[in-house]
Amino acid sequence: MTQRTLYLAAYDVCEPRRLAAALKLVRGYASGGQKSAYEIHLTDAERRQILGAMERLLDLGEDSFALVRLDPRATVQTLGKGVAPSDAACLYFG
Repeated sequence: MTQRTLYLAAYDVCEPRRLAAALKLVRGYASGGQKSAYEIHLTDAERRQILGAMERLLDLGEDSFALVRLDPRATVQTLGKGVAPSDAACLYFG
């Protein structure tokens, strides 16, 4: 089985068409998230793929995209109403 790593993907896109495309791209990998921030489990190949696709999609002079590797040993702090991840292929501890 390929090793997957948990990342937080967040974006800020100015133009509505690019925003919709960025949302569609990230949701394709997402197991949970809200608005413009999503938890995604990626292999190394998928990480390179999403970064390349975002680079081609965004206007790097106006838009931004952050992909942050999350430490699996860290304690998760949550506020508000959470939604369980929808990806049945991933096991979630929280």
